[in-house]
Amino acid sequence: MAEQEEARHGPCPWCGTDPLYRAYHDTEWGVPVRDERPLFEMLVLESFQSGLSWITILRRREGFRRAFAGFDPDILARFGPAEVERLLADPGIIRHRGKIEATIANARAVLALRESGPGLAAFLWAAVDGQPLTNHFTTGAEVPGKTAVSDALARRLKQAGFRHLGSTTVYAFMQAAGLVNDHLTTCPRHAEISAGA
Repeated sequence: MAEQEEARHGPCPWCGTDPLYRAYHDTEWGVPVRDERPLFEMLVLESFQSGLSWITILRRREGFRRAFAGFDPDILARFGPAEVERLLADPGIIRHRGKIEATIANARAVLALRESGPGLAAFLWAAVDGQPLTNHFTTGAEVPGKTAVSDALARRLKQAGFRHLGSTTVYAFMQAAGLVNDHLTTCPRHAEISAGA
């Protein structure tokens, strides 16, 4: 009975019992983020997650932060072939040339957005008119892998020079960065995030 109660009122089931995963779910996932650098970090990490489990990325997040200069787009935008080769030899990250090169291109796209006016945060949050979308799903099966909003944002990102960010990756980013609240209604975090906690 207690286990059934936990399933009905505990955290979202996707985070399982791994302490790192649970901490991420309980303190980060779905909390609205409006600052450029953490938003950029989330975009990069989601692009690296494509084809892998999220826990694999979480376990290497500190390695990514070290390798990618704390996700500072001003520094990353200056990376060239030598840095790409160094990163390809770094066991602390996912060593995928296409994703590494996309990260550098995406840092340059962040700078271009800054120069053209809106900046990354305003650009991303415009997709949801500046306010998180709150869904009311009761089971994981109801949660979509992408939506019309993520389709549109993925197109806009591509037009702005971003790479390796398809609609499914963008929707996962939106969930992580709090542009959408996809905690199940049975999860305490759904109400907490909706209330601004």
